[in-house]
Amino acid sequence: MHQEWLSVLPPWLVLGLVGGGLASIFVAGVFLLGGRLFPDEPTPSGHRVDGSARRRAEIRSYLRDISEPFAEDQEVHGRTVEFYLPGRDVALTFDAKAYFELERAGTYTVLCEYEMPGHALGRRLPFDVPEVDTGPELGGNDPVASAFDRLDLSRDATAEEVRNAYRDRVKRVHPDNGGSQAEFKQLQEAYATAREHAAD
Repeated sequence: MHQEWLSVLPPWLVLGLVGGGLASIFVAGVFLLGGRLFPDEPTPSGHRVDGSARRRAEIRSYLRDISEPFAEDQEVHGRTVEFYLPGRDVALTFDAKAYFELERAGTYTVLCEYEMPGHALGRRLPFDVPEVDTGPELGGNDPVASAFDRLDLSRDATAEEVRNAYRDRVKRVHPDNGGSQAEFKQLQEAYATAREHAAD
């Protein structure tokens, strides 16, 4: 029966379908082999790797600069928020749905847009915050805090977590992958500093 179908089709079409199928199998094999030879580094547990990483680092740095105790990825009224200020019952989130649910539950919630600079958070908090000069770097004048923030890690991260975070970010900022030389150099400097100060 298959031969009947094949005889109805023009030879150029049959040849094109067979050639396309073989090419697809070859390309899939190349990707499979590449994935096995060069696997992605596992993400350190508890650390997000997405578009919010830089914003989270800026907010973390700002909260440290104003000496405000906080918890990251904290569950509040059944919703996980990016930052929670337990002494003040204030939640900071990027999720609009969580924002409305927590506001209804009675927790003061700040919706942080991804474009909002970390230092702008002070205007949205329901309490007076001290004026701080964070400087051009994420961590202000503390190069160690700045290095950990650039890698989106907490100050008590282990050497393995530092290495994994660096490997993940270098894929995006390396000049061969479309990043800038300056950004790559900053990442290398942050990695060297964080590695020296990583927890054992």
